[in-house]
Amino acid sequence: MQTMEKTDVKRQFEKTRMSLIERLADWEDQRSWDDFYQTYWRLIYSVSVKSGLSPDEAFDVVQETVLSVAKQWKKGQQYDPAKGSFKTWLMNITRWRISDQFRKRQRNPAAMNQAGGTPDGDGDFRRTATIERMQGEDGEEILERLWENEWMYNLSEVAIERVKKLVSPKQFQIFHAYVIKEWDVSRVKKELGVSQSQVYLAKHRVGSLLRKEVEALKKEFQ
Repeated sequence: MQTMEKTDVKRQFEKTRMSLIERLADWEDQRSWDDFYQTYWRLIYSVSVKSGLSPDEAFDVVQETVLSVAKQWKKGQQYDPAKGSFKTWLMNITRWRISDQFRKRQRNPAAMNQAGGTPDGDGDFRRTATIERMQGEDGEEILERLWENEWMYNLSEVAIERVKKLVSPKQFQIFHAYVIKEWDVSRVKKELGVSQSQVYLAKHRVGSLLRKEVEALKKEFQ
């Protein structure tokens, strides 16, 4: 089941990415926008789903958020460091796009029903509890907490993807088994056919690169 879900998300990720590339085709620096998407899609998607949106709605938020950022950038309205962090700026844009999806759902009784809405006596659909929670000050606090948690997780995931390109597949495989999957040394040696010194070398080298990459991302995007 989890494999199926991951496959569906990967398929939708590529579909959204290609759609964005087409919609941004006439703009300069296409590669930078693709890098932006690769860096932030997980963050925006995860926060959207945990806010109560469906996977399809969440990918709509991903696309519309990136487009909103691109449009503001094109107009010279990109974030101003003097007014706050990039992290907060991107969170606010994402928040608005999430709210857009909730409003669309409210205008569509069928979608509301699929998302867990409940019909009242007149056949109308009440807002879901999730929608109600995401409205107003309480909703803002919920989303801010989600964003903070997912922000750090996303930085780690992006850093891992970047570091994978800097080391050999074998060395990353050792690091992944020993550090991320938390296998003991004897199991890593047996399963991967490596020596103890190779395990510790991979832990040190990949771990060092990963820490540097996370710090670089923090400085670049905080």
